[in-house]
Parts: sequence; C-alpha cells; structure tokens
Amino acid sequence: MGAAIRVLPNRAARAASLLRTIQFSHPPSCPCHSNPSHHHHPHHAPTTSSIVSRFADRTSSNLLGGGARRSYATPRDPAQQKEYAFEMAASSIRFGPGATREVGMDLKNLGAKRVCVVTDATVDKLEAMRQVREALDGEGIEYVVYANVKVEPKDYSVKEAIEWVKPHRPDAFLAVGGGSVIDTAKLMNLYTCYPDADFLDFVNAPLGKGRPIDRKLHPLIAVPTTAGTGSETTGTAIFDLASRRAKTGVAHRNLKPTLGICDPLNTRTMPAAVRASSGLDVLCHALESWTAIPFSERVPRPANPILRPAYQGANPISDIFSLSALRATVKYLPRSVRDPDDFEAQSEMLLAATLAGVGFGNAGVHLCHGMSYPISGQNPAGYKHSGYAVDGPIIPHGVSVAVTAPAVFRFTGPSNPERHLAAAEAFGVDVSRVKRESAGEVLADALTRFLADLGDQPAGLRALGFGREHVDDLVEGTIPQARVLVLAPGLAKELEQERDQLRRLFEDAMEH
Repeated sequence: MGAAIRVLPNRAARAASLLRTIQFSHPPSCPCHSNPSHHHHPHHAPTTSSIVSRFADRTSSNLLGGGARRSYATPRDPAQQKEYAFEMAASSIRFGPGATREVGMDLKNLGAKRVCVVTDATVDKLEAMRQVREALDGEGIEYVVYANVKVEPKDYSVKEAIEWVKPHRPDAFLAVGGGSVIDTAKLMNLYTCYPDADFLDFVNAPLGKGRPIDRKLHPLIAVPTTAGTGSETTGTAIFDLASRRAKTGVAHRNLKPTLGICDPLNTRTMPAAVRASSGLDVLCHALESWTAIPFSERVPRPANPILRPAYQGANPISDIFSLSALRATVKYLPRSVRDPDDFEAQSEMLLAATLAGVGFGNAGVHLCHGMSYPISGQNPAGYKHSGYAVDGPIIPHGVSVAVTAPAVFRFTGPSNPERHLAAAEAFGVDVSRVKRESAGEVLADALTRFLADLGDQPAGLRALGFGREHVDDLVEGTIPQARVLVLAPGLAKELEQERDQLRRLFEDAMEH
C-alpha cells in the first residue's frame, strides 16, 4: 500500500495537469455557456496559415477563405454541413485519498448557505457520508439530506426527488454516491433552476424536446463512491423513461458538476459485483469514445455554439483520455475485482473512470450504450444480477453495456481498423501480423476472453433471459437513442437499414 500511495499522486497529478489545461483553454464560464463578459474567440476569421496542420485535410473546405468571412463547403443545406470544431469541457477534479474531508471548505468557499446533500440509503450509512456530515458541520453549513435515490433511477423517482427539493430552495448541491446519485442530483439542480419547465423540455430528442441549458445552475460537487460512470466529470444524466421502457436522459455541458472529489477511500466498500459492473462501464466508455466517428464527420454543424452537443465525436484531446483509461482498465479491473484489499488497483480504477469520463463526456459513446438502454429497461425474464443488494430485478448498467461489446466491435471494425487494432493491443494482443480486415474480429475475441476471465458475466443476451423473440422490441428501444447512434461508425442513416443492422447486432449478441 505504501508503494501505491507514492505512485498514485504522480498519475493523478498528470491527469489533473491536463484537466487544468482544458479548463484554462475552455473555462466553465465561457461565452457560449453563460458568461458574456468573457471572450476567447478571435476577432478575425482564421486564415489557412493559422489552421492546425493535422486538421487541414479534413477541415480546410470549411475554414479556407482569405477574408473575414468563413466560406462553407457544399452542400449548402445546413443540415448536411459537417462540423469543423470541437469543444472540451470537464468538471474540475480533485483526486486523492482523504479529499472528502475538504468538501465543507469547498462549499463555504463557494458561498453556499443552504446545501442539498443527495445520496442513497446504502451510501448514507457509509464512511463517505460520515465524512461529509462532519465536514459540513465543521464549517457551520446548513444542509438537508435526500437519501432516497434509486439505483438505475426511473423518471418517476427523479421527479419525486425534484419535488422534494423545491421547497428547501438550496443554493448548492452535494452528491455522494454512484452514477445514479450524481445523475439524480444533476437533474434536481436543473429543475430547481428551471422551476416552470416541463420534465421533457430538456430530455434528449426524440423522446424529449432537447432544450439547451441556457442559464447558470447552482454549484454541484460530486463525490463518487463507485469507479464507473465518470458522472463527476460529465454533463450527462441518465434515467429510465418508464412509459417507453428505455433509458434516456439530459445531456448538456452546463449540467456538469462544478467539482468532482475523487477519493479512493470511498470506493473500498464496493462489493465485487458492483466493482466489476462499474469497471465494465469504464471499459465501454473508453472503447466507444475511442472508436466513435471523428468530430469532423458529425452533422449538422450547429447554428449557434450553445447548440453544439456534449457528445461530439472522437477528437485529439478525448483520444488521450480514452486510450489511457482503456489501458488502465484492462490492467487494473481484474485485480480490483479479485482482491478487495488491492488499494492500488481500486485507486487506479477510480482514476480510469474519471479519465474515461472526460473522454466520453466530450467525444460520446455509441452502440454499446445505445443498445444497453432497452436491455436494462426491458428485462423480460426479471433477471437480477448477483451481488446487488436491491429489492427487485436488475441488469446493472455495466453488464448491459458490456454484453453486446463483442458483437458491436466486430461490426464497427471496418470503419477504422487502426483504432480497433490499437484497442486490441491494449488487451495484450500481438497485432503486428493481423490484417486490417480482421481488426473487428480480433478486438471482439479479446473482449470475449476478458469478460470470461473477469468472471460472473453473462456470455450474451440469452444468459440475461432474452431470446430472438425479443429482438424487435430491443431494436425499437434502441432507435430513439439518436444522440449516441449518430456517433456509431458504419450505422446506416436510412431508418429501415438501421433497423436491419441493429437486428443483426442483437442476434449476434445472443451468445459470445
């Protein structure tokens, strides 16, 4: 353990340094996101010489022009114009064992007077919440605790939380728990600041209206107690829309926490099953953001920067975080699951979750996540994953994401063989003699072995209680996940072709 404590700050410091670089170049209060007094856009349009050379080939048709106006590439139809820029936004991150005890000072520094602490019934009894209460009491901060967050929250449980908090009128939020807790706190914050909004106003289209968040929200500090979702870094909040039997959510960079406090001491209480499922979420975050379509291939180009989506496609900055998170997860997740006393592995997995959060929070995810939402939402056989202390059936998010991964990356391999081979190499595969056309198959095989070696993972959808008779329902539950499907390489744009491809993917994922 002593060696781990000496090594970890160096890795964390490097990650924090890169995050500070992003924060400096794209501060949270940028002109597109609520602070009109700050300007970092140039007064004149860039010339050819000012364009970064590595983007010249793919963006020059959009950016060339010698005057003060940007000339657009054909076609002129705005809906068909490709993106020419990407943005990087992430919460400030503090990483270190024992950092939880600083949260009282943080809220005092933010000027908070009435804090809503959001957690769940299990975490409320753990050391993390004891530390939080002690820190808030020590600074004399008034607070109320909402401890009724549901694991894998439904829209109705989120609405209950929103209605509960409104009379308390907090001026700051503190989320202590896993992704379900942090996501619920984000939505409580959002709808507290928009008290007259309809619940579907901000929900991702086409299930909701996809309204952008155009005002500043209250400060939110997130203290993760699991190493998985990376929600402490992202502007995404996910829940089940019960009426549609599918997951959806709200995604906008202004939803992201003000600060994420990543304290490895808080993840030591995770059961092995939760550690495995959470880690598989990290794995797929990293793989999907690494293999997503390039940002410069996404359409349409936003008419206003505030309309640029949180999920933008792979870009050179997200690539750094995603690939680093993938390599760390392959190395440390098996150790973390097998040995509850391996503090180094648990710490590295928390760091990997945060790194992956920065990567996918800007690049996005695609098919594994898009297909997972109806898997966990439908659960026709009432599957309950072992190791989860919940009352009803549950297919944990990480399980529902990973179960289709071999089929997904077999399908996406031809889109970018080099990236799929680089991912396979992260699993320890010697790719020196692998043909490009075999990249997807090689990565799929590596994933299958990894899942089998990890243990207690379903070897396909059939093990979760799905059969071919459920495929059409799964496809129809995936189609509405437009915000992630648009980033899927190789997926058809025409609806019936897309349905056929998704149908084949679900059939391929029945067993692996």
